[in-house]
Amino acid sequence: MSSFVSEGKPIEADVAYLRRAIAKAVESRAAGRHPFGSLVVLDGEVIAEAASLRSRDTDATAHSEMQAVREASGTHPPSVLARATLYASTEPCAMCAGGAYWAGIGRVVYGLSEARLRVLTGDHSSNPTLALPCREVFARGQRRIEVIGPHLEAEAEKPHQGFWDSVKFPLERK
Repeated sequence: MSSFVSEGKPIEADVAYLRRAIAKAVESRAAGRHPFGSLVVLDGEVIAEAASLRSRDTDATAHSEMQAVREASGTHPPSVLARATLYASTEPCAMCAGGAYWAGIGRVVYGLSEARLRVLTGDHSSNPTLALPCREVFARGQRRIEVIGPHLEAEAEKPHQGFWDSVKFPLERK
């Protein structure tokens, strides 16, 4: 593993923020969208929060992490976001990890692992999961990012249970 990814242990506040991200995933599913939720916390304050906007006819890049990172980086420069943590109900995909990296986020805490998500989604056309953990994306970068996860994985899995079996819409637009 590259020296640019550091491993950490969750602190007490991480549990509460991660549960809030998981609650956003539940909210997203209830709204008929993919079950993902994220937030960005800076110095103990939530500065951005998002549920997935991805559903049948929406932007394929509308992942919850991208929404939260876009909001946070729109008001805070990378030098400030280096102190921020991205909390994600599910491990950020390669695209979202890249977004967090370019925004300057200094820390990522996630619930459900990419590997476990792949087991749940299978070969679902609506979520063609990449087998590329965020640690591998960050390891190719030039700055250190602390990664904690999977954490609370059983809780983070719940919004996905049965979801991918019931979703019938394809990724392609008609």
